[in-house]
Amino acid sequence: MTRTEKFLSELIALPSVNSAFLPARHPHAGEGRVAEFLATSAASAGMDVEFQKVLPGRPNVLARLRPSGKVRQTILLAPHLDTVNVVDESQFKPVKRGGKMFGRGACDTKGSVAAMFTALCDLTKSKTRPRETEIIFVGLVDEEFGQSGSRHLAETKFKADLAIVGEPTRLIAATAHKGSVWLEVQTRGKSAHGATPWFGDNAVHKMASVVDAIETEYAKQLRKIKHPVLGQGSVSVGTIRGGTQTNIVPDQCDIGVDRRILPGETESGTRRSLESFLHGRKLDAKVFNAKLKPCPPMETDATLPLVRAFLRSLGQSRPAGVHYFCDAAVLADGGIPSVVFGPGDIAQAHTADEWISLAQLERGTAMMFQFLKSLP
Repeated sequence: MTRTEKFLSELIALPSVNSAFLPARHPHAGEGRVAEFLATSAASAGMDVEFQKVLPGRPNVLARLRPSGKVRQTILLAPHLDTVNVVDESQFKPVKRGGKMFGRGACDTKGSVAAMFTALCDLTKSKTRPRETEIIFVGLVDEEFGQSGSRHLAETKFKADLAIVGEPTRLIAATAHKGSVWLEVQTRGKSAHGATPWFGDNAVHKMASVVDAIETEYAKQLRKIKHPVLGQGSVSVGTIRGGTQTNIVPDQCDIGVDRRILPGETESGTRRSLESFLHGRKLDAKVFNAKLKPCPPMETDATLPLVRAFLRSLGQSRPAGVHYFCDAAVLADGGIPSVVFGPGDIAQAHTADEWISLAQLERGTAMMFQFLKSLP
């Protein structure tokens, strides 16, 4: 087992399920164990370590490699430490089989943590420490729910010249990603006894027409708007809640709508667009912003010198994009040019048998090391 494989297996064995997905004080909740493990490993390698309080028991952890001379630029390596919940306990037991490592977080994103951190440790111990470039690894918390870790870092006015945000991109650097806006849509009616439904006004029945229109006509409208890297926006109805009892005509129904937005689209504009669509079809429904903060889309200028240098080091001739959102947009909004990069495939993320290709993990580590080594 290589050093990166061993490091990844140790990370998988440390549960770091986002606390939002578990009951209070659950033993698997929070990123604290992983943060402590990384801090100890970074200190042993000779890096300066700092904890940044974000949420109770859930700190960002920063490991800093200072250059041999004056700092003229800063590179941020920024994967997240939290995972979604497991199907069963076996997912915390890493398994190596058929050229793959299985376990919760293997690709999303403990694979990126292992690749980036191992590459930085190797650089720290080598004789090729950069002369003018400061490199900071930051393990971010809460990406899977509210992006509290990246939002907190951005709010501190943290400065860097490039952030490489760890996500499973199959080792392709993405300079753009879609944003996410969650909306709530509500229909109202009038309750009545199930035996005399004609005295009521069924809110679920109203919502059926709304859902059908959103998933067909509205989705078709969105497909007409194209982005050169990201393609089209999308919409999906993910939840529905209506009624209190089978024999009562429901007077209220609510759905949760997931809109993946393109650069240039905003939360308020997205809400107004859906309101206008429903009004134009005489569908009686109200649209609200969800309580969860939206994640904006991101588009980083691929001609920036450090972005060009990173793409060139990967042998990548043109920018790419990803359909999911991540911490990159939050950091970019905070003034740090950001790209998304890491081993693994998003198709395996959040699955019951999550895995990562070990060949890709090793290649990703080597690619990161070569880029960091090339920095002045």
